[in-house]
Amino acid sequence: MHLDAIIRKKIRIIPTALAILAAAQLAEAQPAKVHRLGFLTIASASALAPRIEAFKRGLRELGYFEGQNISVEYRWAEGKEERLPGFAAELVRLKVDVLVTHGNVATIASRQASNTIPIVCASCGDPTGLVTSLARPGGNITGLTILAPEATGKRLELLKEIVPGLTRLAVLRNPGNPVSGPELKETQAAARALGLQFQSLGVRDPDGFGSAFSSMKTGRADALIVLSDAMFFGRRRQIAELALTHRLPAIAFSAEFAESGGLMGYGPNLVELFRRAPIYVDKILKGAKPGDLPIEQPTKFELTVNLKTAKALGLTIPQSLLLRADKVIE
Repeated sequence: MHLDAIIRKKIRIIPTALAILAAAQLAEAQPAKVHRLGFLTIASASALAPRIEAFKRGLRELGYFEGQNISVEYRWAEGKEERLPGFAAELVRLKVDVLVTHGNVATIASRQASNTIPIVCASCGDPTGLVTSLARPGGNITGLTILAPEATGKRLELLKEIVPGLTRLAVLRNPGNPVSGPELKETQAAARALGLQFQSLGVRDPDGFGSAFSSMKTGRADALIVLSDAMFFGRRRQIAELALTHRLPAIAFSAEFAESGGLMGYGPNLVELFRRAPIYVDKILKGAKPGDLPIEQPTKFELTVNLKTAKALGLTIPQSLLLRADKVIE
């Protein structure tokens, strides 16, 4: 080959190589896709702080980092259920890839806002009516449930251990929460088996707590069980303070209740549920359909006891119960 032909061939090769290099550099410069999540809850940011941190930790463990490849739009209803539909509609307008919810009312509001955007409930009650079944939800909802009606019977047994003279039981429930129905039946059955008188008090919003506790006093309740509800969780400190003011030993569905001043908390580890929720988010972002992902039920329950509250109520916690507790607050 003549020298001039070789030179012309090299000249043709150089632009081609430069084009390939430029394309590769451009591809590297393209930002990674940023997935957008919506997070909706009836609670406040401060009430859910440990759970939100667990949720973020779960995202990081799966390779999702806020500000890099994922963003989260948080909406806090601050205990006001009427805010949820507007917030849900707003998140739908933002075209989030996945809606993450906390509690039944937030999940219902999200479903009413969209039946196509995938919804992952990080912690909800009874999903009956929203899904076909726990094993195969169908539709656009999946996630983790705290549904375990049998746990309410165990809570009553724990109260009976601490309050041997227990004869009158008050139950605080939110009639608007579907999970309170099965839990109430379980609690009534357990109360009847122990020969206890039973007083059910429905509270739909924080303004109802005062009258509910007044009714407990009128009914001469000896102890209180707080049934599962996201609004109750957000107002757990207020409920604990009212219980102490009315000299009522109280047990609720989460460790956070005892940590906020209640006597005892017995239920699933809710922080761990939030850490696991990103597993569902990840599967959906990778193409899985929410209706094909089984809803996870709790298998492990934890007991937390507040000894400071017990002392304030003049109660002695049996050593056998303390040994069974997962956490004791001095």
